Amino acid sequence: MTKTSKDANSPASDPFVFEQPCPIRDVLDRIGDQWSLLVLESLAPARRRFSELQRAIGDISKQMLSRTLKQLEQDGFITRTVYPEVPPRVEYELTELGRSFEQPMRELVQWADSNHRQIVEARARYRATR
Repeated sequence: MTKTSKDANSPASDPFVFEQPCPIRDVLDRIGDQWSLLVLESLAPARRRFSELQRAIGDISKQMLSRTLKQLEQDGFITRTVYPEVPPRVEYELTELGRSFEQPMRELVQWADSNHRQIVEARARYRATR
């Protein structure tokens, strides 16, 4: 039987059908994008408002920050809280899932910082031989 959009077993109705066939790639594509780690790292110490996140990250556009926050919220890494004030106050913070990623994230950031020079040198050597 072929799955259709009306089929109860269609990907749209199955939460365990991934955008990618590999669960590891599905997760790493999200957290390994250009901005997600920086957003998560910025939220690790405390909850923040949108403008605070933008200042902490620096060179991210409002549109890209908004898109990244929505994706991280969709994946359960962060929560978005809107306070009924005028003007509305919106804050973002890590969820339990997001907090569980703090240690691996710190180790990855530390590894990248420690090995960046070697990677840049390897790139230069590669370009010189091409």
